[in-house]
Amino acid sequence: MIVRWESDHDYVLVHIHQDMFGDWIFSRAWGQIGTQYGGLQHRLAEDRDQTLLWLEDEGMIQRSRGLRKVLEAQSDSMEGEAAIRQLSLLDNA
Repeated sequence: MIVRWESDHDYVLVHIHQDMFGDWIFSRAWGQIGTQYGGLQHRLAEDRDQTLLWLEDEGMIQRSRGLRKVLEAQSDSMEGEAAIRQLSLLDNA
């Protein structure tokens, strides 16, 4: 699952997925739109339910900061795959 929030200047992107060992990973990227500023963090979760709780918390935080949800897609959809490519670019930076 991929979820992205944006304001006029900032973005936050969350990717929830299982790695090749079956562990649940909560990846969060953030930064300023159109710049190289930002960061990337990966968190290992106990299970999928924990990642969904973290996603709910993230949504509340971003709404309180004035960001709006602009994307919610499955990782295997065209939109999700495009967002994952962006996340992969950040991971290699």
